Amino acid sequence: MFSLAKVATAALILLSAVSSSALAGDLPDLKGRKIVAVTENAYVPLNFADPASGKGIGWEYDAFNEIAKRLNASVDWQLTSWDAMIQAVRDGQFDVGMDGITINDDRKAQVDFSDSYMVSEQYMLVRGDEKRFTDGASFAALKDGLVGAQAGTTNFYVAVYSVLDGDEKNPRIKLFETFGASVQALKAGDVDTVLMDKTSADGYIGAQPGAFKIVGGPLGHEEFGFILKKGSDLTAPVNAALAAMKADGTIDALNKKWLYDYKSKN
Repeated sequence: MFSLAKVATAALILLSAVSSSALAGDLPDLKGRKIVAVTENAYVPLNFADPASGKGIGWEYDAFNEIAKRLNASVDWQLTSWDAMIQAVRDGQFDVGMDGITINDDRKAQVDFSDSYMVSEQYMLVRGDEKRFTDGASFAALKDGLVGAQAGTTNFYVAVYSVLDGDEKNPRIKLFETFGASVQALKAGDVDTVLMDKTSADGYIGAQPGAFKIVGGPLGHEEFGFILKKGSDLTAPVNAALAAMKADGTIDALNKKWLYDYKSKN
């Protein structure tokens, strides 16, 4: 005897498969084109080196590899520093860049952005045993409290203007060359908090249970996008592939894999 529930489920699965196939069929065909993509490999869980293999892994790697697959393209992965990334893409050294890059007007003047692929909010990441402060206000009142940041990032500006006194040279802000270095400094006790988007904070907490926690509420809101050279002919195809991935559940699956299920092998 057939189960109506099973028949309905099968129908939904089939409908989803047909819809996904139709979406894929509507995508541009880049005919094997090589896309040179760049990241930093220092932004857990979006892009980072696998502790076990050293290979670049993360949400952005998986997402852009899938985009390229759907567009019939290949990806040549490259690495560069955060400081150099936007200028390098602007100058055409790379076709596309990604590093949890917040979409804002200043950057839009330099590069094109894809549609947003992730929405996040800024939070305070602290050590798991932190008890001296519980939010931005109590941290600001802790006169010797230090915040780690990477110059020129959204996290830096939130630290300056939303938590501290608006002075970009405030000695309570300790600058690091990479985002990962600021988190290591937090873990070692060299700084007391690092501000980051909820996505990345969840990644660090999930990868190293007990080492970190979030205190307080959200301090800001941001949307992430891939960056491309102004006028790039890749922007529309990338957006089309992103739309298909959102529609067929691929983006949700990536979120589950990297934001909730991933655990570091260290």
